Amino acid sequence: MILSPDFDVSGLADSKKLSSARREEQRRRIEDSNSLWAIGIVGHDIVDSINILNASLMAMRIAVENLTKRPDMVYVDGIFKIPDISIRQETIIRGEDCQPAIAAASIIAKTYRDDIMIDLGLNYPGYGFGRHKGYPTREHIEKLNRLGPSPVHRRSFQPVRRLLADGIHVN
Repeated sequence: MILSPDFDVSGLADSKKLSSARREEQRRRIEDSNSLWAIGIVGHDIVDSINILNASLMAMRIAVENLTKRPDMVYVDGIFKIPDISIRQETIIRGEDCQPAIAAASIIAKTYRDDIMIDLGLNYPGYGFGRHKGYPTREHIEKLNRLGPSPVHRRSFQPVRRLLADGIHVN
């Protein structure tokens, strides 16, 4: 995420702290600005093979590589730097709260992921992906236990791992 110098950062915050409507409002503002952003997607099979942290860092690296302009600095939320990029990096714990570019990136990433989950809900009806967005809510766990894992569930997700160990097959 490279925020345009004239971008008004008011209203930017950690995507998890914004309502869905506020996230969408901020997403539109970011997309309508001269800011540069890109998405990095890592599938559930990669998450299962390298773990969620490494998959998140890989997705960040892909997003940085997909930018149309090389940034001078990459701000990373948390304590881990992005491996395999030659750009200067600064890690910031709770970065969404103090670095507007991290907050903006979290909004773009969350809304993009939510859109994917809504589409998965259409392709795998019955699981409620469009409502719980893949988070382990009571509804998600109940539907998972009733229907068994879908092809898009992470095998490393503990409830899925348990069902598979019990001999429940992927639907």
